Amino acid sequence: MSDNRNIRVAIILNAAAPAIMETDPLPINDALSLPLAEMVFRFTTGGGPGGQHVNKTATRVTLLFDVARSPSLDEPTRARLLDQLATRLDRRGVLHIDVHDSRSQWQNRSLAISRLQALLAGALEERAERRPTRPSRRAHQKRLDAKQRHSAVKRQRQQRWED
Repeated sequence: MSDNRNIRVAIILNAAAPAIMETDPLPINDALSLPLAEMVFRFTTGGGPGGQHVNKTATRVTLLFDVARSPSLDEPTRARLLDQLATRLDRRGVLHIDVHDSRSQWQNRSLAISRLQALLAGALEERAERRPTRPSRRAHQKRLDAKQRHSAVKRQRQQRWED
């Protein structure tokens, strides 16, 4: 990854908010925070409408986070993330988040970070185990009665009347 486009930077979410430095932790949930130093930002020119501005400025942001080798993740957390995000990871276990919604590199960076937070928090969320249920006896009987009525209507339509 010695490409010039891979740049580790301090992130400024917006002009009114204080700057977030690489050493500041990025909160994911109550139990997990990740240092920004583990994230790699890649900047490229974005496509689509925008004319000269879009062709000259590198506003498209790709955030790379190495889930498989991150020192901040313990093994159970890493295993859960690798399992839950398997379709979004490349073969090396790196998560790519590509953002080109805005014409501003700063806004795209903050969007990429917020999407990473939401994605990781959602993957780490414990889901309640489904408890199988059965229909009640009354619901079962009601369904069978409806089937019989429908069958009777169809049978009645098939009757041939003799003149």
